[in-house]
Amino acid sequence: MNMNEPLTTAQQDELLTTLKTRFEKHHERHEGVRWDGLQAKLTAAPELLLSLYLMEQSGGEPDVVYYDEKENTYTFFDCSAESPTGRRSLCYDQAALDGRKQNKPANSAVNMAEEMGIQMLDEDQYRLLAQWGQFDQKTSSWILTPPEIRQLGGALFCDYRYHHVFTYHNGADSYYSARGFRGFVVV
Repeated sequence: MNMNEPLTTAQQDELLTTLKTRFEKHHERHEGVRWDGLQAKLTAAPELLLSLYLMEQSGGEPDVVYYDEKENTYTFFDCSAESPTGRRSLCYDQAALDGRKQNKPANSAVNMAEEMGIQMLDEDQYRLLAQWGQFDQKTSSWILTPPEIRQLGGALFCDYRYHHVFTYHNGADSYYSARGFRGFVVV
């Protein structure tokens, strides 16, 4: 599935049921937010619903983590316990992918996020996510890397070990079976 194919009614219904179940199970992530208002926003934004569908299909388990009352927007983060399974073994971006001479991964984190219509979490957002659980205890996730680091060939990733979020660096062209990326979408 890609961003050019609209969701069927059955896919929309299935996704809304999944999102509602997760929403109700994890009240701590969005205290005071009501499902009815959120569902109305979701059904009115089919392109964002498709992005959430792609997040779900790739193992991200998206859930609401923030509601901006003034703007009436809801922010979904990938809330899967480990880095989404369908988004692993990726180098950081297209330049890193192009720079690999052999053993190229299938894609890059930045490219895949763009193809899905989502944005990658940055370090502050990743740390915010950690308020709601212990994520990436066995995996790690690429995060949006500042340009000054990327220009030098590096990229950043985070994980959660010893009850603490750690931020590390690696060559942007590296990839590992246990490293993916987490994203977000605002509805």
